[in-house]
Amino acid sequence: MDRLLPSASVLTLLILSFFSEVNSASFKLVNKCRYEVWPGVLSGANTAPLSPTGFALKPGKSRTLSVPKAWSGRIWARTLCTEYSPTNFSCVTGDCGSGKIECAGSGAKPPATLAEFTLNGADGLDFYDVSLVDGYNLPMLVVPRGGTRGGCSATGCLVDLNGKCPRALRVAREGEVGRVACRSACEAFGDPQFCCSEAYATPDTCQPSVFSLFFKHACPRAYSYAYDDKTSTYTCASADYIIIFCPLPYTRYNYYYMLHIYCDVLFNFSGTKFYMG
Repeated sequence: MDRLLPSASVLTLLILSFFSEVNSASFKLVNKCRYEVWPGVLSGANTAPLSPTGFALKPGKSRTLSVPKAWSGRIWARTLCTEYSPTNFSCVTGDCGSGKIECAGSGAKPPATLAEFTLNGADGLDFYDVSLVDGYNLPMLVVPRGGTRGGCSATGCLVDLNGKCPRALRVAREGEVGRVACRSACEAFGDPQFCCSEAYATPDTCQPSVFSLFFKHACPRAYSYAYDDKTSTYTCASADYIIIFCPLPYTRYNYYYMLHIYCDVLFNFSGTKFYMG
């Protein structure tokens, strides 16, 4: 009987490996920007960290991460990064402060566009959103694939907001004129009314501001302030996700129409060619 133990152990490991793969999801990160970005990944509390937690992604390239089904956390893109040495790495936007390409448990310094996920939550649904609550640094689109339940809708912000950012929220690179990010009103002013804190820490007392409405009007599906849940949180079950940095802009076209077009082009559902006027 003792001679059977090694074989049984191997069989157990194979079974566990099989179920681990069945119960995992994938995040495909795609860089459609004209410049290099450095995605960062932060896992939530009591959630296994993903690997890697940061890496470089050149224009036109993609990378797929395997994600446990019960994972929660956020993903973003750092821009204008420089590696002075292996222990001296920093980015102008979205920097995680680790001093290295990997964020190693650190989150994005605002302002940064965030993709947020809670997988296999209530009723076995994934909850996901694209958030501008911490400000904005580039366009982002999240597209679920192969979902079995829930709305499974694409969401995100397809617009480059940096050029239209209100003066009080603009972030420019030191010594340069161009704008590289757009801060939230909370970060810019620290006012509890904009931060949904202190006396404004409930859905009843914290209302949209003129600054959050700037984000909401431009990107109606993205989170614009802390209690913007009803129009900004989406669900899907048993899906994989594509996270696209700098997706096709919608220019003068309707936002939802462009989401439909972009998903058709991305997955070749219809084979129709679309021409942008």
